[in-house]
Amino acid sequence: MESQTLEQTTPLAPTHDEPRNPGMPLDLDWVASVQANTSAIERRCATLPARRSVKKDYQAAWLLKAVTCIDLTTLSGDDTEERVRRLCAKARQPVRADIMQALDMDPITTGAVCVYHEMIPAAVKALEGTGIPVAAVSTGFPAGLSPFHLRVAEIEESVKAGAKEIDIVISRRHVLSGNWQALYDEMKTFRAACGEAHIKAILATGELGSLRNVARASLICMMAGADFIKTSTGKESVNATLPVSLVMIRAIRNYYDRTGFRVGYKPAGGISKAKDALVYLSLIKEELGDRWLQPDLFRFGASSLLNDIERQLEHHVTGAYSASYRHASA
Repeated sequence: MESQTLEQTTPLAPTHDEPRNPGMPLDLDWVASVQANTSAIERRCATLPARRSVKKDYQAAWLLKAVTCIDLTTLSGDDTEERVRRLCAKARQPVRADIMQALDMDPITTGAVCVYHEMIPAAVKALEGTGIPVAAVSTGFPAGLSPFHLRVAEIEESVKAGAKEIDIVISRRHVLSGNWQALYDEMKTFRAACGEAHIKAILATGELGSLRNVARASLICMMAGADFIKTSTGKESVNATLPVSLVMIRAIRNYYDRTGFRVGYKPAGGISKAKDALVYLSLIKEELGDRWLQPDLFRFGASSLLNDIERQLEHHVTGAYSASYRHASA
């Protein structure tokens, strides 16, 4: 990762200024041509953590960048409106004011707040006037096995409630059976139901069987108009990994080269340490370039990640590590 100063990496506010991916007709010849060399992918990913390291002010700058790309998330069965309000307060001021002052940085926010449908009104109210979008998981999250018309209706209801981003889950069976037409049609319908809200397609990559399936599912979702492709629900046994990320990122790059439209990327699940965030950012920078390092094209699906980043930033300022409980996300 290229070294940059704090001033050079002043985070931008979340935006949706990039022209949306309109999708394209299903091209099964292109899909059939997509392959994944697993051994080469794993070798590339194995070298990344050791080869890319930033220290001191440069590390602090990149960690602040990571904060602006977090979808601060609560997806628990015991969620309450009060918990969501606390989470939104953290999204508005993700890093303590004294740390930001010591770093001589302006205030920043997280990229979004992600909740279940029932919590949308509380989140929208708590974030009013901030420009921070509310993202809602939808379509029978996390399994995606509820009746199709109910999944579509759920999207529409979440948009009506004020969600600006919808994280949908695809039907894994379409990928596992190679029914690409069904996956394309499903994704097109979900995209239409979202209207102006941006749609993130969750592939649940840990359940797709192979990296080739991940690559092909990524391409199909982009052809059908996905604004983002996302690794996981966070509920699978295997969530975001570097090999899966490399496959999806290269699918995004190929789609951009072919169509001229940028699609965003969101790794989710299992990313809880600041050092891991730096590795993912370096992968994005090397494979896609600086434009994808903005929150309208890159997000972390995480909650505990912010705690560790704030702890590392406090260490940068004070020279001492604080207890992790002092940086609770909500």
